[in-house]
Amino acid sequence: MTALSPRHALLALAVVAVWGTNFVVIKLALGHLPPLLFATLRFALAAIPGVFVLKRPKVPLASLALYGILIGVGQFGLLFIAIQGGISAGLASLIVQSQVFFTIGLALALSGERVQPVQVAALALGAAGLGLIAAHSDGGTSIGGIALVLAAAFAWGCGNLVQRRSAGVDMLAYVVWASLFAVPPLFALSLAREGWPAMVVGVRSAGIGTWAAVVWQAVGNTMFGYGAWGFLLTRYPAATVAPWSLLVPVFGIATAALVLGEPLPAWKLAAGVLVLGGLALTLLWPRLVRLWAVPEA
Repeated sequence: MTALSPRHALLALAVVAVWGTNFVVIKLALGHLPPLLFATLRFALAAIPGVFVLKRPKVPLASLALYGILIGVGQFGLLFIAIQGGISAGLASLIVQSQVFFTIGLALALSGERVQPVQVAALALGAAGLGLIAAHSDGGTSIGGIALVLAAAFAWGCGNLVQRRSAGVDMLAYVVWASLFAVPPLFALSLAREGWPAMVVGVRSAGIGTWAAVVWQAVGNTMFGYGAWGFLLTRYPAATVAPWSLLVPVFGIATAALVLGEPLPAWKLAAGVLVLGGLALTLLWPRLVRLWAVPEA
């Protein structure tokens, strides 16, 4: 089992911090923009003007299109719809982390990667922490909202596997060019589901804060987050990288407490300890094995 290097561990930590704090940003922006229009603007800004600056990566167009549609429409289109009316932002940040299990399961089935027992134990600790959070939810979540977030998580897991097959290319360029393919279907779905009048009203009513959220979604979340995540996925097994996303709800809960004034009871702290324990096991186990190894005489 390969552990992330210290430098790459810091990169993974930065990514999950951006993703975790992002759920509060999403919730605030959805107060002004329809969800599919919000997703359209996010990926349009991630693609343009980047496609005129960054050379198209040397991968099949089908790979770029599939990744763009899986992440743009499958993950964020569904996630934004769910957060707008079917689920709280905090619980969405929890459930979408089921992508860890989808990513590892799909990698095992399709790529032949082997999951080590210690990784199963680490995921079990993380899952226990997530389950503790779910057990203390307010109960005001719809079944449809949960189903949408699970579908978004599955799309994210599929996108992870598509992206990691493009090892050796500039991942920022990959994400930027893939974003271009997310825009047309998102715009068409927004037009069909939300309607042109609602789209116009949303744009006109959006203030500086909403547009700042769109920029953050495009630059911080998409270009940096998914570019760096893809960089890690092409250099390490999926079972090594994916568990890092279990930290996303921890950052999400902390941000909600600081920004929205949500309480931080003991059960939230206990859940954080479980999630961090699973991550620590994933990170430290290879080093402990090397320390315990007895040199041959």
